[in-house]
Amino acid sequence: MKNVLIIGSTGQIGSELTMKLRGMFPDGQIVAGYIPGAEPKGILLESGPSAQADVCDGNQLLDVIRKYDVDTVFNLAALLSAVAEKKPQLAWKIQIDGLMNILEIARDRHLSVFTPSSIGSFGPETPRLETPQDTIQRPKSMYGVTKVTTELLSDYYFLKYGVDTRSVRFPGLISHVTLPGGGTTDYAVEIFYAAVKGEEFVCPIAAGTYMDMMYMPDALQGAVDLMLADPSRLKHRNAFNIASMSFDPERIAAKIRARIPSFRMRYEVDPVRQAIADSWPDRLDDTCAREEWGWKPRFGLDEMVDDMIAELRKRFGTA
Repeated sequence: MKNVLIIGSTGQIGSELTMKLRGMFPDGQIVAGYIPGAEPKGILLESGPSAQADVCDGNQLLDVIRKYDVDTVFNLAALLSAVAEKKPQLAWKIQIDGLMNILEIARDRHLSVFTPSSIGSFGPETPRLETPQDTIQRPKSMYGVTKVTTELLSDYYFLKYGVDTRSVRFPGLISHVTLPGGGTTDYAVEIFYAAVKGEEFVCPIAAGTYMDMMYMPDALQGAVDLMLADPSRLKHRNAFNIASMSFDPERIAAKIRARIPSFRMRYEVDPVRQAIADSWPDRLDDTCAREEWGWKPRFGLDEMVDDMIAELRKRFGTA
């Protein structure tokens, strides 16, 4: 992994992953791929190459991959869960038709491809506690349907054509750098912004709704470690369960209140997001990832809460 194209480089994951890879591979070319209206800015633009790379335009992707002699693609283009429910046709076009474009190029040019799956790939029939690596999925959201299809397509191209496809099932991701955009687990980021700003938080997810979450540094390290892993050790490829922490709104609010006693929260449950959350597992079993490529998160709930509050206080200049 030396010359890397990150599709969706200005999104929640992509903006941080691009900078991480540029730090890890200073002699390579880490290309920040973007679509019009989502161009890189600031250090993301200034620290390395960037190129328009619309996942739905196979010819454009091929031109970029040839120009920078790309050997690895991180395909992060997607509509998040709540947005995908409003725009299901667009979600399919980006997440499935777009993936087919990448896989066909990868087949011809022998590229490695990382396309993240999600906890959203599971459904209400899935075991909710310690969800196994291999189990029934049957999601009921368009986001979940596309993620299961992503896993199957990636496996197909590996088994039939030998394309080096790899993936993890990300839980909800928490970051102090970039706000998310329309995911069911977004409340777990937004709650920190409200707390640090001294605002009341209106929670769209009901009390008692547990979901797997992960701090962004662990998510980035997991993606990189998997792509660097010895392929001979990988019994699974698309996609590995990875887990770090699981909580409901009451628990995270209590953790924040222990550090910011004035914090206030009330509920206005969003029925669309709640229905999606109710169909997801409470906690994944990530044994396969630990055994096959050494997955191990660094941040637990308390460490994440401390770091989020400290970083956001620096940003907003609050005590």
